[in-house]
Amino acid sequence: MDGSVRPAGLELTFITGYPRDLFRRMAQYAEFDASEMSLSTYIAMIARGDRRFVAIPVFPSRNFRHGYIFVNRRAGITRPEDLKGKRIGVPEYQMTAALWIRGFLQHDHGIAPRDMTWFTGAMDEHGFDERYALSLPTDVRLTTIGRGETLEAMLESGAIDALIMAARPKLAGQSDTAIARLFPDFPRVEQDYYRRTGLFPIMHTVVVRRDLYERHPWIATSLFEAFELAKREGRARIRITGPLAVALPWLPAHLEEVEATFGGHDPWVYGIEPNRSVLETMVRYSVEQGLATRAVGLDELFARETFVPPAIGRVA
Repeated sequence: MDGSVRPAGLELTFITGYPRDLFRRMAQYAEFDASEMSLSTYIAMIARGDRRFVAIPVFPSRNFRHGYIFVNRRAGITRPEDLKGKRIGVPEYQMTAALWIRGFLQHDHGIAPRDMTWFTGAMDEHGFDERYALSLPTDVRLTTIGRGETLEAMLESGAIDALIMAARPKLAGQSDTAIARLFPDFPRVEQDYYRRTGLFPIMHTVVVRRDLYERHPWIATSLFEAFELAKREGRARIRITGPLAVALPWLPAHLEEVEATFGGHDPWVYGIEPNRSVLETMVRYSVEQGLATRAVGLDELFARETFVPPAIGRVA
C-alpha cells in the first residue's frame, strides 16, 4: 500500500474494509479486480461451479483457533465434549474460523456439527448480511437470529451457550462478564495441536477475477511475487529487535518461541506445495461439513502459473 513493493506491470488502487463486508461484496458482486477472500467461501464457490475467480497461493491471514471458542460460565461447559447438545453462535456458518473449529472439534473431540444447534447473525454492533448462499446438510440445525439481536449479548445472557468467533468478544476482557474461553491456556493447546498435526490454519487467500486473469495470465505471477516480497520485508522488519517494530514488550522472546515451534521455518509460507497438507485438510473439512458439494483439486483453486515458487527478482 505504501509503494515500497510494486507488482511488475501493475498499478494498484487500494480499498480497505471490514473483512466480512469485503468478502460479501466480492462473492455477491465481484466488485474488485483482485481481493483478499475467505478461503472457506472460495472453496465452496468452486465446488458449486462458481468460477468467477481464481486464487493465488498467498495467505495474508492465518490463525490458530482454539482460543476463539467462548462459553457462558453458567452453561456447564468445561471441556469440548460438553458442547454436545448446546446452542452455539457463529457470525457466519461458512466463515473459515468456524470451518477449522468444527474440524478439530470433530476429529480431536468427537463432536460433529449435527450434535449442536447453531445460531448465526450479528456479532455486536455490526449488521448481518450473508456473504454467499449455501445449502447445508439437513442434519445441521441453523437459525438466523433476529434483527437487533447480537450473538455477544445472547452469550452474555445465556440465550446461547457458546460462541465461535474470529476475534475476541468485547465483553470477554471484563471482570464481571459471564463470558470465558473454553481453552483458557489456548497458546499451549494450539502449540500442541501444531506439533501433533503440522497444521497452521489458513484463513484468507487472494483471488483475481477470472475474466481478467484469462486475458492476462501474467497478473497472477506478478501479484504472487509482489506479495511474497512484501511478506519477506515485513518479516525482516519485525525481526529487528533493537528498536522494536511492534509495540509488544516481549516481542524478541515471542519470536524465539515461534522459531522454536516452527523449527526455524517461515510460519507464514506462501505457495502450494509447502501448504498442501493444510489446503487439502480444508477441502476435506469443507466437504464433511456440507459447505463444499465435492472435493475440489488444488489445480481448480489456484492459477496454474503459481504452482512454481515465485521468482522474486522480477518484482519491480
